Parts: sequence; C-alpha cells; structure tokens
Amino acid sequence: MACPARSPDLNPIEHVWVMLGRRIAGHSLPPGTIHELQQALLQEWEFLPEQVINDTIACMPRRCQACISAKGYHTRY
Repeated sequence: MACPARSPDLNPIEHVWVMLGRRIAGHSLPPGTIHELQQALLQEWEFLPEQVINDTIACMPRRCQACISAKGYHTRY
C-alpha cells in the first residue's frame, strides 16, 4: 500500500487539534487575536485530560488496521 500523501486519520495530533478547537469554540468570547488564540490553546491544553491523549494514542492500531483494510481509502475515522 502506498502511503497517502495526507492522512489525518493516521495522525493522532489531528484529533487533538479537533478537541482543542471544540473546547475553544465553546468559549463565550472567542479569541480575537493570534495572541489570544495562543493563550486559549495553551490553557485548554492544560485542562485536556491526560486520558484523552492516552485514548487517542491507544486507538492508533485500530486506525492503522482500518486504513490497511480499506486499502488507503476512506475509513470511519
């Protein structure tokens, strides 16, 4: 199987970015500047439960197998 050029389902950090984005989107006042966004990301990173990161990493073998089974095409991830 040739490696897909872009495969966010095989990149755990993409899922973390989604989680952080959702948490920031839930703020009553969204960040208005790059600096405010950086601060909000750092703050949300601190509050992100370590178990969420561990779970994201732990599911990678399933994601890899799904990608192999789909021959590099779309998966449910």
